[in-house]
Amino acid sequence: MSSVESSAGKPATAGQQSGEQQSTRGSCTVLVPAYNEAETISSVVHTARRSELGDVLVVDDGSTDDTAERARAAGATVLSLSRNRGKGGAVAAGLTLVETDVVLLIDADLVGITPQHLYKLAAPVTQGEVEMTRGVFSGGRWSTTAAQKLTPQLTGQRAVRTQLLREVSGLARSRYGIEVAITEHAREAGWRIADVPLEGVSQVMKEEKQGVLAGLFARLRMYGDIVRTLVRSRKE
Repeated sequence: MSSVESSAGKPATAGQQSGEQQSTRGSCTVLVPAYNEAETISSVVHTARRSELGDVLVVDDGSTDDTAERARAAGATVLSLSRNRGKGGAVAAGLTLVETDVVLLIDADLVGITPQHLYKLAAPVTQGEVEMTRGVFSGGRWSTTAAQKLTPQLTGQRAVRTQLLREVSGLARSRYGIEVAITEHAREAGWRIADVPLEGVSQVMKEEKQGVLAGLFARLRMYGDIVRTLVRSRKE
């Protein structure tokens, strides 16, 4: 089961924008899957709202902390899942509520993200240049930047045509393998893809959030999801 609650707050002001930015306003839904991200979710939601790209939807994936409450207080619409479905399941659930042609996926633990980053990620898709963009960390912390330089296909920051994302096979069961599922489907379907550098952006690592040992186990589970999704996608 799940429940949806909206904030009654008004959209924040993004300030002076260019003509292209004005035309992109309201064209997306910003979808943020979140599991136990109470420490960072408010900042991420505030940034997404300031971008004025569109509604901000946080899918609380069965969190045991106050992620949902903080996201709602920051101005997001919150879809609360009664049990943890993994990142892929959370995104699939959120897509059932998306009504815009473009959806912007961002992680709930980002650090240094700005409205301008989000605009740059969304614009090539909303303007019809590509079917998907991938945001790649640049110039932030060495550990997160290096990882994304090596494997940009695993980034969680993407803008995608909503209907195309709904067509990705196995999305709901992919858990942390969601990025692999999207990438494999995009390759097979011939999507046009653009990588967008996100200067100065990084994210809080699992070992920092959960402690070294618990974070390591969580990372190993994530890698397991990625491998299983890759194997499954190659068989289908």
